[in-house]
Amino acid sequence: MLSAVYKAGRAPAVLRHGRRVPVTSSQLSTLTASSQNGLFRTHSQTPSARLSQKRLFSASRVLASAGAAQPAPDPKAYLSSGVVKPKENVDVKKVLVIGSGGLAIGQAGEFDYSGSQALKALKEAGVASVLINPNIATIQTNHTLADEVYYLPVTPEYVEYVIQREKPDGIFLSFGGQTALNLGVQMQKLGLFEKYGVRVLGTSVRTLELSEDRDLFAKALEEINIPIAKSIAVNTVDEALDAASKIGYPIIVRAAYALGGLGSGFAQNEEELRNMAARSLTLSPQILVEKSLKGWKEVEYEVVRDANNNCITVCNMENFDPLGIHTGDSIVVAPSQTLSDEEYHMLRSAAIKIVRHLGVVGECNVQYALQPDGLDYRVIEVNARLSRSSALASKATGYPLAYTAAKIGLGHSLPELPNAVTKTTTANFEPSLDYIVTKIPRWDLSKFQHVKRDIGSAMKSVGEVMAIGRTFEESFQKAIRQVDPRFVGFQGEKFADLDYELQNPTDRRWLAVGQAMLHENYSVDRVHELTKIDKWFLYKLQNIVDCTKELQQIGSLRGLRKEHILKAKKMGFSDKQIAQAVNSTEDEVRARRLEFGIRPWVKKIDTLAAEFPADTNYLYTTYNASSHDVTFEDKGTVILGSGVYRIGSSVEFDWCAVSATQALRQMGEKTVMINFNPETMSTDYDEADKLYFEELSYERVMDIYELENASGVVVSVGGQLPQNIALRLQETGGANVLGTDPRDIDRAEDRQKFSEILDSIGVDQPAWKELTSVNAAEEFAEQVGYPVLVRPSYVLSGAAMTVIRSKDELKDKLEAASNVSPDHPVVISKFIEGAEEIDLDGVASKGKLIIHAVSEHVEQAGVHSGDATLVLPPTKLDEKTMERVKEIAQKIAEALKITGPFNMQIIKVDDPAGGPPELKVIECNLRASRSFPFVSKVLGTNFVDVATKALVGKNVPEPTDLMAVKRDYLATKVPQFSWTRLAGADPFLGVEMASTGEMACFGKDLVDAYWSSLQSAMNFRVPEPGEGILFGGELSKPWLTTVVDYLAPLGYKLYAADQEVKQFLESTSKHKINVEVIEFPKEDKRALREVFKKYDIKGVFNLAKARGKTVMDVDYVMRRNAVDFGVPLFMEPQTAMLFAQCMSEKLPRPEGIPSEVRRWSEFIGGKPL
Repeated sequence: MLSAVYKAGRAPAVLRHGRRVPVTSSQLSTLTASSQNGLFRTHSQTPSARLSQKRLFSASRVLASAGAAQPAPDPKAYLSSGVVKPKENVDVKKVLVIGSGGLAIGQAGEFDYSGSQALKALKEAGVASVLINPNIATIQTNHTLADEVYYLPVTPEYVEYVIQREKPDGIFLSFGGQTALNLGVQMQKLGLFEKYGVRVLGTSVRTLELSEDRDLFAKALEEINIPIAKSIAVNTVDEALDAASKIGYPIIVRAAYALGGLGSGFAQNEEELRNMAARSLTLSPQILVEKSLKGWKEVEYEVVRDANNNCITVCNMENFDPLGIHTGDSIVVAPSQTLSDEEYHMLRSAAIKIVRHLGVVGECNVQYALQPDGLDYRVIEVNARLSRSSALASKATGYPLAYTAAKIGLGHSLPELPNAVTKTTTANFEPSLDYIVTKIPRWDLSKFQHVKRDIGSAMKSVGEVMAIGRTFEESFQKAIRQVDPRFVGFQGEKFADLDYELQNPTDRRWLAVGQAMLHENYSVDRVHELTKIDKWFLYKLQNIVDCTKELQQIGSLRGLRKEHILKAKKMGFSDKQIAQAVNSTEDEVRARRLEFGIRPWVKKIDTLAAEFPADTNYLYTTYNASSHDVTFEDKGTVILGSGVYRIGSSVEFDWCAVSATQALRQMGEKTVMINFNPETMSTDYDEADKLYFEELSYERVMDIYELENASGVVVSVGGQLPQNIALRLQETGGANVLGTDPRDIDRAEDRQKFSEILDSIGVDQPAWKELTSVNAAEEFAEQVGYPVLVRPSYVLSGAAMTVIRSKDELKDKLEAASNVSPDHPVVISKFIEGAEEIDLDGVASKGKLIIHAVSEHVEQAGVHSGDATLVLPPTKLDEKTMERVKEIAQKIAEALKITGPFNMQIIKVDDPAGGPPELKVIECNLRASRSFPFVSKVLGTNFVDVATKALVGKNVPEPTDLMAVKRDYLATKVPQFSWTRLAGADPFLGVEMASTGEMACFGKDLVDAYWSSLQSAMNFRVPEPGEGILFGGELSKPWLTTVVDYLAPLGYKLYAADQEVKQFLESTSKHKINVEVIEFPKEDKRALREVFKKYDIKGVFNLAKARGKTVMDVDYVMRRNAVDFGVPLFMEPQTAMLFAQCMSEKLPRPEGIPSEVRRWSEFIGGKPL
């Protein structure tokens, strides 16, 4: 028995325990002798490389004598030895998986990744899966993963309908973020799991409640003597003030059952607490008042436990920023760098103790606050579900947390699961890393008006990047460039008051640190005083500063010697960054670097710090190495991913990148994926033949392209980022760009060239002109007449575009726009009001249109297409118009010689004389667009698959007209906004994109589909008859009247904030109605909240024509507070009228299962994707 264990290469218990068991020398010698491969691992989770070397030194000396060639451990021999008694697996035939819905701030693409992993595990186990997730842009909602998919709201009501139809016997709640968790808690309370005999797999609902309900959580941790931040749970503002006087200021307020720190913040005094508490209580029934530990270190552990009580910590992470900033808004490094061995093991033991005590089955993360200069710590929170950090930890260590958690949920234990990455060890091990990972969040706050830029305990970032390097400097600088290509690396930016900026964190804090250290000569001590960032990190940044200054002293390209370039490269400098320091250009520095033979080395992500051969194609590049870990014989096709999630580029492009990879692999091509976003499926190690977790910069893509001797590169499936470097890859780098020629991409991007093409093929467009001076702009605007649209060239999702309605506004705007793009002039075009917008997605091959989809917008033109509600197939376009749209697409495809995917926006303007409507092209992108997954799934044809065949020129299908097929269903795609998170931002739609995600639902008609689509929005609650609805906005249009006409017969109470609205509604409505005018305190949030409560206002229709000029505008106040108080807000006329129509037809709800509750495969008739 014993020898079998040793054959399997399992160290005796003495060595396996994370605790440092004292080992005598006699034990050591017998161990080494008896086990021929001497698997001697003092659990190397390294708090820092420095410590680990010290700790492993004696061990490695003993090991060296045990012979160099050690066979890899064999889990099969180990399992067959009978050490692990296999537990009876959970007997389920069909499992319901709950998805997380639309992407929002605090809950993004990481749940597509974790949900997909869970579905993969179910498929392997031969268990049928049913997925409920209205997020149509995700990979998990393809039939390749889930057996059946329901695009429906994740609410108890709809989930119950699905349970009645599908009769599952198990349910997974931990793979859909906070949405799924809250759903589970609600359904348990309603007794629905018992009623239908559905088993909750993995962590029990009781444990979920324990970790979410602060009081229960505090009691549970007290039982095992684990210190937590002292907090008092309260239900009213007065109780909160009372609690604060007991604990003492400063105070932090948190909302229970909320996601990503929503509704939390700091209060220094009574006044701040009063306002804070009032807002938080609208978002959550219970809030916690606790002592603030600002300035302490924040550390996080990811823990996995199975039902047999095996428990390991997979990864620990440390925040670069001290406590006080939500971990989703912090810069994070893994593994932790500044903890001593004692601190590290103290927190690790505590994490395991907590997870065992709470009874978590699966994956869990524990967050700590650690005293910077002592051994005192507090537990901040425990998430008993997969979270953003779990996705980060999976990608940082190569340990597939979600997959393992799903397997545990099905009853497997850790020792019997193989480690999916190394394929040679079991899952019951703790990864040890020989590299360092840095995560930096991406915010898009500048897109919103009136938004507050400070970051604190409530998360505001929309995405994150992860960079891998062998030193902190290398990994940190890579991450900075990944956040936004305009950054060259660690750099500064001018601030009006630098010290204030350093003391009060905003989304630009690292730039302030850069400014202080690079340009203002602040010392490490001074920056530490102001920021409380650990000095270890600051000394590392000082190294970057010193290196920059050395390069600046050399001052010329000729002066650069080999060791200079190598030193800078080891610290993560880009060629462009070196070029700036020595007054040269990126191309010259690159040439000089290659002259010296300096190229990056390719390394594998190796979960066992090179102790065992890693069988993985999960790669990164570094200059801190001397050999490659892989060979380059594939000559594969490089696919460029979409990079960081931001407003305008999100999971839709990840779906496109993964679909393209899958299509290439099916054609027998080798694939190389480059992407750096830890939340995505494309950075999953088994999606492509080789995965480079790397920058999408010209420099890095060319490095990889040259190393791999790649056969071609795909730039059209990753959104705007790859498009921006396409021309350079071809012209300067000589890469083979597949599909449309980048010179043609440039012709479509450049307004002047594109316009000339449209004129030459006889396609209409709005009047426009490119202008370089304010005077010329004013003249042109007078000539075509206001309103006009102002935009700089080369933009993604309408950045810096605005509709201008007067001369003064134009002057203001142009002064702002010139900052946006100093070397690009500004384009002004006539803005056509009241037009309808049409979206066309298509695929062409050698200029010939193969397939296309035409969707219509519900909103009027002028709302960005990413924020618009799309209807497919369209309901308002006649066959003649559809035919004309197709003709335009064919002409443009031919003129631009398109091969691959493209997308166009067209506006339809009615002819006042009654002739056929005019169709004007407003935009054309030669890449896959945001709506590709939507049209593919609604029409049942994978557009990216067809596009990939066109790119490679293999098995290209014959042209077919999908729009000519008559369908008995339609789908609507609606936006998910995250206004609640963006304190102060005006919830109003314009040409600038504001939504963070999208959902889509199917139905037999527009009402069916839109009714369920809108309910899919996060925390959306339909106002029930009898409740109050508040009206406001534009009175020159019949919008509000239409809404009231639909709602009046249902018995709602109608309110307005002023006399005019009341008179307007009462005089124009066709029903006899009574509108009550209510008091509306504009400046006092607390008083306003009381008003909403008093009149039971559960819905707000505010249909204004333009944004509020100031924060005192009554419409702005109404919109903003509706959002802050969690009341559904309708602020766009067309969708508001449509939803009012839905309410009038769908309420009160009839008995039985509603018509929209059908499988996706039933709607489209089969499982094509």
